[in-house]
Amino acid sequence: MTDNDVKNRKVLAVVTNYGVEQDELVVPVEHLRGAGAQVDVAAVSTDDIVTLVGDKDPGKTVRPDLTLADAVPGDYDLLLVPGGTLNADTLRLQDGASGIIRSFTESGRPVAAICHGPWALVEAGVVPGKRLTSYASLRTDIRNAGGEWTDEPVVTDGAGGWTLITSRNPGDLEAFLGEIDKALAARS
Repeated sequence: MTDNDVKNRKVLAVVTNYGVEQDELVVPVEHLRGAGAQVDVAAVSTDDIVTLVGDKDPGKTVRPDLTLADAVPGDYDLLLVPGGTLNADTLRLQDGASGIIRSFTESGRPVAAICHGPWALVEAGVVPGKRLTSYASLRTDIRNAGGEWTDEPVVTDGAGGWTLITSRNPGDLEAFLGEIDKALAARS
């Protein structure tokens, strides 16, 4: 990927203020910003985001750029939905998060979700007919929501007029980021 592939691309990451898996937020944000993309992190409130490592150990604190309520989905090229069990479980209960997700899918823009992040996609009702992966404990939820779950490091599915990129856990970040880079380059 070259800087030109993402230099004028805008990415929105949606999280709650507690429990996002540190590397599933921090690594993609640093990677994309390093390649020249503008990345905004939207949280439930303007309070600091307290990340966790392995769902239990304190991680880095991240300052959100805006709230979910203030995010204008149409301003962005790609949506990033990090995981973390607590983050994802709380995020899927936020009406604003479901609306943001549906805005991306209905307009044909890519969504990238990792680990427990697909829970928010299930809640938004956008997984029917999609092939995806996630943390293994979500497989039944995804299947019950009409998705096809598979155990692979990264899955990219373009069915239904929008691209969905999913990965299982932080160990899959390299492959996940490679697919995000491709999706952003395709929008150039």
